[in-house]
Amino acid sequence: MAETARPRHVRSLFISDVHLGMRAIRVGQLLAFLRQIEADNIYLVGDILDGWRLAKSWHWPQDYSDLTGALLDKANRGARIVYLPGNHDEFLREYLGTYFGDVEFVDQTIHVTAQGRSYLVMHGDQFDVVVRHAKWLAHVGDWAYNFALRTNGAINWVRRRLGKDYWSLSAWAKQKVKGAVSVIGQFEETLTNEAKRQGVDGVICGHIHLADMHDRLGIHYINTGDWVESCTAIVENEDGEFELVRWTSLTPAESQKRPRGRRKKALAETVE
Repeated sequence: MAETARPRHVRSLFISDVHLGMRAIRVGQLLAFLRQIEADNIYLVGDILDGWRLAKSWHWPQDYSDLTGALLDKANRGARIVYLPGNHDEFLREYLGTYFGDVEFVDQTIHVTAQGRSYLVMHGDQFDVVVRHAKWLAHVGDWAYNFALRTNGAINWVRRRLGKDYWSLSAWAKQKVKGAVSVIGQFEETLTNEAKRQGVDGVICGHIHLADMHDRLGIHYINTGDWVESCTAIVENEDGEFELVRWTSLTPAESQKRPRGRRKKALAETVE
């Protein structure tokens, strides 16, 4: 897609699961996306940094610094930036309630839309039983996920030469394997129950790398997806409506707008 000269302005932008430190991530796509959008409020909904990977092997190429600079530049130009750490950047939870420059660090927050609707915003790992009670198993899952990403590389090397589109093993497993579907369902139910307990209208989270918007559990559930594979984000338009956008276009006709109450397939494939 050719970049337009004038960025699109939205009221709020929600991004999660960039995983700076992993090698198989889409930082270039995220930088291109950020050049095309301006927001009054930017929520970094956890796992922007991947402390697990950085602790094992330091990996910080120039585009990571470019991304950090792009976000700080938006803050300098007036955007409110809120960072909500996740399990992979949990070391930042030591700084909850503080500011780094113009960036605020909180564990969770309430976002109020232009329509006056309230949404609980948090990464979501706080309600992941595996992360909370069996961290060693979470690290095993992290290793398996990275193995799937490396396998994807080999599979898609062949697919490109056959003229086929990108295919994601991990995304396929999440949507097709019974155990994974069950875990995702439990995660969504737990987060929506917490939102109900807090008396808000919806919840916005990340963590499971599966972008979605629905009202199946009696409250508006929104997941931002990730920038490892799916290149998805959530935007709140000026009128207070939410869109789930995959980085292919930012025009209203080409973004994936999801009206409340309608279920659509989650965006889980990265555009090459």
